[in-house]
Amino acid sequence: MDRFQELKVFVAVAETGGFAKAAERLGSSPPAVTRIIAGLEQRLGTELFARTTRRVHLTEAGKLFLERARSLLSDLESAESEITGEARMPTGRLTITASVTLGRSMLPPVVMGFLIAHSRITAKVLLLDRVVNLVEEGIDVAVRIGELPDSSLISRQVGDVRRILVASPGYLTQRGTPKAAADLKLHSIIAFTGLMPNNEWTYVNERGVSRVTLQPRFEINDATAAIAAAEAGGGITNALSYMVAKPLREGRLVPVLMNVCPPPVPVQLVYPESRLVAPKVRAFIDYAAPRLRAALQEVGTKTTKIRP
Repeated sequence: MDRFQELKVFVAVAETGGFAKAAERLGSSPPAVTRIIAGLEQRLGTELFARTTRRVHLTEAGKLFLERARSLLSDLESAESEITGEARMPTGRLTITASVTLGRSMLPPVVMGFLIAHSRITAKVLLLDRVVNLVEEGIDVAVRIGELPDSSLISRQVGDVRRILVASPGYLTQRGTPKAAADLKLHSIIAFTGLMPNNEWTYVNERGVSRVTLQPRFEINDATAAIAAAEAGGGITNALSYMVAKPLREGRLVPVLMNVCPPPVPVQLVYPESRLVAPKVRAFIDYAAPRLRAALQEVGTKTTKIRP
């Protein structure tokens, strides 16, 4: 049995969750797929899948092997592309992920422009407010905000964003504008929990890193909802600069305490490390990086010019 074919069958079963679905994807039969997996497990001396009557699940050994199998298959695809000249004409399906709010605001024009420039590529975009394991979930490229704890990923920084506090003009007229970080304790706080762990606002001043612990009246794990609540006059909320660029520009929100903001956080395009980067990934990184950088710079410039 061709070992690369074994890997393709294994990955198909892992991604579809069943032998029949994997067989359908591969144009094979369920018995053939079952036989190949059984042979692979026998050769490796370990079970890769835990079987139930409805579905198969990866074992811990299977999860580890899946990461290696995808990497090997990706390297093979890239090597074949290099030899056949596909590197000059990227093809295939490109899967991209980003956070929901960033993806909605910045990705569609970039991806659509890329598809117009590369007619042989199709794209799938997953907007998820969680850190995705790119290898395990078959993701080609991610747009990520913040430092990267995973050193196995390759990154290209395309800009940065700032965490800021905002409120509606009406709320500030009624309750007053805070002058210092400690004043936040006297205000109604709408906490977007994704940016305010432990209800702490962390900032940098002349004394270094400082923190103020808040007691939010309203906590929510969705940035759009937190911003809408602030626009409605519900209080002061925290957001990333690109999230509130439009309501700030239109005057529905104003920034608060710009002198006690945390340092900017990087925005990066990341993809799994590989000896040979797939042509479609290389093409997207080269196309998207300058366009995302320009979009982030525009947002940053407009936000910086706005003062309460």
